[in-house]
Formats: sequence, C-alpha cells, structure tokens
Amino acid sequence: MNKKKTVGYAAAALLVSAAIGFGWHALQKPASYENPVFGPTFADPSIIRGDDGYYYAYGTEDDWGDGRGPHAIPIIRSKDLIHWKFYRDAFMQKPGWKEGGGGLWAPDISRHANGKYYLYYAVSLWGDSNPAIGVATADKPGGTFIDHGPLFTSESIGVANSIDPQLFKDDDGTLYLFWGSFHGIYGIQLAADGLHTVGDKFQIADASYEAPYIIKRNGFYYFFGSSGSCCEGENSTYHVKVGRASSVKGPYKDEKGVSLLEGGGTTILSFNEKRGKNGKKFVGPGHNAIIMDKKGNDWIVYHAINEDDPRLLNGATKRPLMLDRITWKNGWPTVKGGEPSTGPMPGPYTN
Repeated sequence: MNKKKTVGYAAAALLVSAAIGFGWHALQKPASYENPVFGPTFADPSIIRGDDGYYYAYGTEDDWGDGRGPHAIPIIRSKDLIHWKFYRDAFMQKPGWKEGGGGLWAPDISRHANGKYYLYYAVSLWGDSNPAIGVATADKPGGTFIDHGPLFTSESIGVANSIDPQLFKDDDGTLYLFWGSFHGIYGIQLAADGLHTVGDKFQIADASYEAPYIIKRNGFYYFFGSSGSCCEGENSTYHVKVGRASSVKGPYKDEKGVSLLEGGGTTILSFNEKRGKNGKKFVGPGHNAIIMDKKGNDWIVYHAINEDDPRLLNGATKRPLMLDRITWKNGWPTVKGGEPSTGPMPGPYTN
C-alpha cells in the first residue's frame, strides 16, 4: 500500500476516534417538531436529563380522561425532547399529610450532590387558605419517589398562596427554593440535605407573578415568571416575563431597568396574534422551565392552550406541553416572534 495513503488512513481514523471521544457524533442534524409535543395536557412542566440519557418531564396532577383517574404528578420521558411517552406517576400513593388535602401541583425536579433526585411540589385546592410545599426523593429520575412531607405551609412561612416551587443551586453549591403565586415571589436558602429551610425568606418580585424559574447565564441570574390567568380555557391570559440580577437575591430588573418589585418585567412569550399556516393558535403560554441541549442551546418548555381545543372532558383547561428555542440577544432571552411556534421547527440537538 502507498505510504502516503497509509498515513492518510491513520490520520482519518484518529479524527474519527477523537470525534467519538468528544461526542461530536451526537450533534447530528436535529429532527423537526411541531407544537404541542405532548398531550392531551401536561401543565406546569419541570424537566431534567437523567443519567440514563432520557429526558424526564413532570407535570401537575390532572385527569387525562385515559381511565387512570387523576395522575399524581405524571412523568413522561423522551430521548429527543420531541417524542414523549408516559412513564409512570411519581407517587404510587398520593401524599396525605396536608390537612384538607389538595391537588399535587407544579412539580420541580433537580439532581443533588448525593446523587438523588429531589421533587418539590405544591399541595393546594382552588381558593385554599393554606397551600403547602412538600418534597420527595428518588434514586432514579423515574422514581419511585419517597415522600418527606412538608417543607413549609403558607401559614408557617408567612406567604399567602405558597405554591409553584423551584430549586436553584448557585455556583458555590448553596441551595435556594423560590416560590409564590400572586402574593409576591420569594426565595429562601435550604440546608444541604434539601429538606429544611435556613434563615429568613427574601422577596424578588411583586404580586403580579407566579411560577418563578431562575437560571444563571454569563454572570447574570435570570428570573422567568408568569403573569395573567392560567386556567380560563380560550380566555386565558398567561404570559412569560423576565428580569435579571447580578445577585441571586436581586434586585431583578427588566430590560428597561424597572425592578420586578415595582411592576417591571420584559415579556418574552405571549399568545399568538395570528393563526399559523396549519390553523393553530395558542393562548395562555406560561409556567416554564428551561433545558439546555447538547449544543448548548437553551429551550423553554411550558404549557399553552389550543384556542380551538381548550377543555378536557371534565371541563378543566387543557394545557399541553410546548417547546421553543431561546435565542439570546444583547444579554436577554428571546423566543422567536414572542409567541408559541405553530409550524414545523428545527428541534434540539440531543443524542
């Protein structure tokens, strides 16, 4: 064999080996997708990539009309963030520690340093005077989850309507829980075990928000929150607004410099002004989480309402799972058109 060809083949083999070693083979052209990516409903989603390579998403308790009754925090999973299948409910038996009971709402999933997966969740009824936030843990993202009871109630923490938890881990490993629903958005430090609060609460946004979600990018802390009505079918007015801060405790300000404690917030996701070419129109987009794909792109997962199909059989608002890419412009997150996508879109870079 020609010596030059032998050297060329060897070099090519080394390049292929390096590509595999660095994971370049994973960055294939992504599949296209179209919203919604899962239904009939999947409200208040939280999402994580498990050690097994699957993405797991967790949603609010709802009766899907599938004969199983209310799903006690349904878990779905996917390899590509586009094609989802029901996996199981987080709880085999619904936690019963809250006096008066309630639905299991707005779960939040995170993986802690001890290797366990932590699921924070709200327990509440509509108009509940004392909603609460609980926590459960599991060795695997798909569960089963072992409940640890209440982290706090609205009365014990001193914040009315304490629902919609989100766990944020800062760069130094400190854990914070953020929560709140139209009575101010608050945060509080958690102990290293994630099962107890430490110190005093602090407020980061006013009473126009619920469903807080914090991420850190390029030295700034970004707050995503939902305003408006989540659950009035085709008349829902939910939308997502953001602010940012140089400290996890704030002050968070919008793009114009207005504090979120004083009416601020830059809207990045609202209802569709016009129908898409496929006739779809979504209203009430909100209660989001953020997931990063293999190429480092941020994606916002959230629920929204198809204006032409807004209700479940039991009359509750149908809120299917949605997905759209976040593009960063001048240090601020944006969603194309500021509204849910309706046509075929390039999907995330996954496995």
